[in-house]
Amino acid sequence: MEDNKTGARRASLGRGLSALFGEETEDYTALDKVRQSKQVPIEFIHPGKYQPRRQFDEEAIQGLVESIRDKGILQPLLVRRDPDSTTSYELIAGERRWRAAQIAGLHEVPVVIRDFTDREALEIALIENIQRQDLTPLEEAEGYRRLMDEFDHTQEDLAKALGKSRSHVANMLRLLALPDPVKTMVQEGDLTAGHARALLTASDPAAVAREVVKRGLNVRQTEDLMRGAAPKAKKPGAAGGGDPALKDVDLINLEEEISARIGLKVAITPQGKRGTITIHYQTLDQLDDVLRRLGGGE
Repeated sequence: MEDNKTGARRASLGRGLSALFGEETEDYTALDKVRQSKQVPIEFIHPGKYQPRRQFDEEAIQGLVESIRDKGILQPLLVRRDPDSTTSYELIAGERRWRAAQIAGLHEVPVVIRDFTDREALEIALIENIQRQDLTPLEEAEGYRRLMDEFDHTQEDLAKALGKSRSHVANMLRLLALPDPVKTMVQEGDLTAGHARALLTASDPAAVAREVVKRGLNVRQTEDLMRGAAPKAKKPGAAGGGDPALKDVDLINLEEEISARIGLKVAITPQGKRGTITIHYQTLDQLDDVLRRLGGGE
């Protein structure tokens, strides 16, 4: 049974940054927070080590620069005192504003200081980015997996807290089972999350992905391609299992659940009361990760 503190933290996930600042939403809240915040020299602040974002839209940041030059920063940065330094602060939320403020030439920025543990800092950084839709599909998927692995959240927990459907959370997690070349195409914007999900059933997702990009196919066309290029089902009783089309829906859901948890493609082949579970990996690092998880090591 979870303790009251853990339950309260999970219940607060969907409330957004207003809950983190300890304030309820009301008129002039943003301006009130600026008046109540502390002004800190910008060089005293450094990016948080738990920032889930790996890419920042430079064009969007430049637009924010002009806004900051005109009206200043209306939403203070959320920081914590650096555990390893008495003279600096670690960013928890607001890195885009911090980057824009540097370009705009600000010497000081408004901050709200909170005492967060490492665990809380990671959780808040992930939730804040997911709620703001600032993450790429893979960053969002990785955020979901970390929230599940490191904070024991279930897919249903996340769906309720973030205002998403459970199927959305499950579908995003499935992207982690794709091979690295396809993930790179998604991360760089060559493929959308819809494209990527359509490729999950391909025997060679990377090859199909290259074909999709080369031909400039949309998601529907990619789905049509997958249906046309799908390998013929094996005859029942043939080596390797029965007809995939006859596979139990619950078994398919279980495959997807395990794939989402470990981030790799998983196939379950029933053989009467017995069967096999196949885990597909692309690199030795992925294999090491699976072995670590199975062994329960650090």
